[in-house]
Amino acid sequence: MLFLYNTLSRKKEMFVPLHEPNVGMYVCGPTVYGDPHLGHARPAITFDILFRYLQHLEYKVRYVRNITDVGHLENDADAGEDKIAKKARLDQLEPMEVVQYYTNRYHKAMEALNVLPPSIEPHASGHILEQIEFTQKILDAGYAYESEGSVYFDVEKYNKDYRYGKLSGRNVEEMLETTRELDGQSEKRRSVDFALWKKASPEHIMRWKAPWSEGFPGWHMECSAMGTKYLGEEFDIHGGGMDLMFPHHECEIAQSCAALGKDSVRYWMHNNMITIGGQKMGKSLGNFITLEQFFTGKHPLLNKAFSPMTIRFFILQAHYRSTVDFSSEALEASEKGLERLLEGYARLQKLKPNGKQPATAGVDKSSLNQTASGVNQVSLSQTASGVEQFSSGQVASGDKSESSLAGLRQRCESAMNDDLNTPIVISNLFDALKTINLVHDGKAGISENELAELKSVFKLYLEDLMGIQEEAAQGEGVEAYQKAVDLLLNIRLDAKKNKDWATSDRIRNELSALGFEIKDTKDGFEWRL
Repeated sequence: MLFLYNTLSRKKEMFVPLHEPNVGMYVCGPTVYGDPHLGHARPAITFDILFRYLQHLEYKVRYVRNITDVGHLENDADAGEDKIAKKARLDQLEPMEVVQYYTNRYHKAMEALNVLPPSIEPHASGHILEQIEFTQKILDAGYAYESEGSVYFDVEKYNKDYRYGKLSGRNVEEMLETTRELDGQSEKRRSVDFALWKKASPEHIMRWKAPWSEGFPGWHMECSAMGTKYLGEEFDIHGGGMDLMFPHHECEIAQSCAALGKDSVRYWMHNNMITIGGQKMGKSLGNFITLEQFFTGKHPLLNKAFSPMTIRFFILQAHYRSTVDFSSEALEASEKGLERLLEGYARLQKLKPNGKQPATAGVDKSSLNQTASGVNQVSLSQTASGVEQFSSGQVASGDKSESSLAGLRQRCESAMNDDLNTPIVISNLFDALKTINLVHDGKAGISENELAELKSVFKLYLEDLMGIQEEAAQGEGVEAYQKAVDLLLNIRLDAKKNKDWATSDRIRNELSALGFEIKDTKDGFEWRL
């Protein structure tokens, strides 16, 4: 049973799809006026994990992730210039040139991070008609008003029939009492009201004809219109970053309730922020580091370049609902951890079953949880961040302790079912590395069935669900490169057998000088760059 934390109810709920086996999932994508940064990577990776896991559970998932290319103004309170139009003006480009360029850059970064593409990726500018129709529905229901060619949502009237603020926990009565007219916002009745349609000023580049004026949709309208278009009036999951909870997602809920008379979304999910020095990373704050800067190391806060898989692993080491404070040192620690995990995984592929006693690595007998059935016990503990973490005991049966492999699949599955607890999955895989290394070193045994199960679990959780892949596997000509190094080292082995120490040493020394680490083993050799 999969449990997900629903922001709307503030608790974990068992996931039950509306139309099993079909699942509808909508996630807010980027506003494409600049390069993607680490803050964009987190929701993309978080909901990529959910997408992968739902498919693993044999749901048929329609995953919609939008591209915002119109309507997102500099200020979330419907003020300022359109972010796309401003970038186009500054760079002397057509707005859609800006959109295309940064959408391509976003896709390239997501591919590097091994983020699967969504089922549908609609653009706001391609759904103007749907947004006009949705706005008209809200007007017809009496929860919006026209003012000087713009259309605004009437928060005060809506709040009398529904509750504005139920997602974010905002007290709308307090907001209404303290509201004042804002400069340039006199066409609104209340400052908390938000735009469904904005009349374009004479200099505004991006504009479309609507019954009220020539203008453009409000930022929040695109998600209500496109979510219901592709997933129906009611669908399962809506995700995004915690910074979108208010006003964006709060306004989406109000729009959908006003137009349709019901909530559209069953489960609201939000990933927490990535921070720098305790402050949210974001373009608007100017404290962001782009993904390309991470990949090249060209930023003052970075000690070196970091690979896409290091970035992905860094994000997955924290629960998606906890904050992650960035530092170059934290990334270096993640890099070393990932290196260990991938080395162990590569070592696992070369293991062969043997007749020795089974491995017992990683078993702390004093901490074993004894149960009548011998089934693994799982307990929950509360962390400072409010995220529940798994604490797993090993399986015990009488005086016999099972190895660290026993119940590995079950422990990983339990962690994933507990609101996608990837840090605990990673911890379980690290525990299993102890056994892999003992077997590799000839200090423990493993049966054919145990080995097959271990390989299966690692492939499922490390590769298929967490999306971690060998860095070299992302480049071209990798297989030829690996075979060339293997060939050199096999020549070295032959030289050693023939006691040609000069050739053996020369190959080793020159490869080491190039950055290769060579390790002789009882079965031959291991190497890494």
